[in-house]
Amino acid sequence: MNYVGIDISKSSFDVAVEKDKRYHHYKFSNDRAGFKELLKVINVGEYWCVMEASGPYYLKLAWYLREQHIGLSVVNPLVIKRFCQMRLTRAKTDKKDAVMIAEYGKTENPKAWEEEETYVMELKQMQAYVDILEKTRTGFINQLEAFHQSPIHSADVKKGLVKLIKQTEKQMEETEKKMEAIITRYHGEMFEQVKSIPGIGKKTGLLLVVVSGGFTKFENAKQLSSYLGLSPRIYLSGTSVKGKARICKMGMSRARAMLYVCSWSAIKCNKACKELYERLVAKGKSKRLALIAVANKLLKQIFAVATKGMFYNENYLQKTCF
Repeated sequence: MNYVGIDISKSSFDVAVEKDKRYHHYKFSNDRAGFKELLKVINVGEYWCVMEASGPYYLKLAWYLREQHIGLSVVNPLVIKRFCQMRLTRAKTDKKDAVMIAEYGKTENPKAWEEEETYVMELKQMQAYVDILEKTRTGFINQLEAFHQSPIHSADVKKGLVKLIKQTEKQMEETEKKMEAIITRYHGEMFEQVKSIPGIGKKTGLLLVVVSGGFTKFENAKQLSSYLGLSPRIYLSGTSVKGKARICKMGMSRARAMLYVCSWSAIKCNKACKELYERLVAKGKSKRLALIAVANKLLKQIFAVATKGMFYNENYLQKTCF
């Protein structure tokens, strides 16, 4: 298979195609016209395209290539970065990046890209919108509090901020209701199963079903934990380097934060989580570390009930989610 490296950006993308044992470079606009020009360079069945998951910019080209039945892999940009470092590559240009992406394809043979369902993409956009609204609301509240500390108050400013806060909260509520309706339509029973776990609320259950694509994107709970940034990172080397183990915060910060908050409730109402927390604290572990362990425990319980199609069962999960 001939691998084609594509380095994509907002307005254009660079392509590296190997012909006659050397790479040829092309540059096209990141639109329908540019996509058609690309098809003049590569042939269906002979070439396999590899590109980075560069924000939202790769999606239109990825869907177009899939429609044209051209093989495609989408790789995490960090993976390509580490591959370049391993090759001791110092140059950083779009042209060079396209070549390195093609080289990565030849070396690693990455798996084929699987596009997400339309409703999943819609849910992710809604979730991103809710996140923006949440940050906006927090900003308004903080500003209102700051104005309260001033000896001089503007009635108009206060009235305006209060109005904006209420409008933002209304938009959040309406969007979350629409998200819940979509989840109920496609994963209604799974959503109820996830919510049956003590300590897991509606918002957390909704977010996890969304980011996991209905728990179809991961083979086990460890992969999901790693994706969310809850997996531990061990720092040991030889006999002299013994750093503290910390969680790898390279995943979704919002989902991680929501699970951490859920762990506060879980240590009170979830038997397995409560026992884990008390055991770790008794061993001298910090409460924060124990709560992170509880968040991971909750994630294992969530993955179990969602993938096995069952509601929360304390005795069963105690045996399986160790």
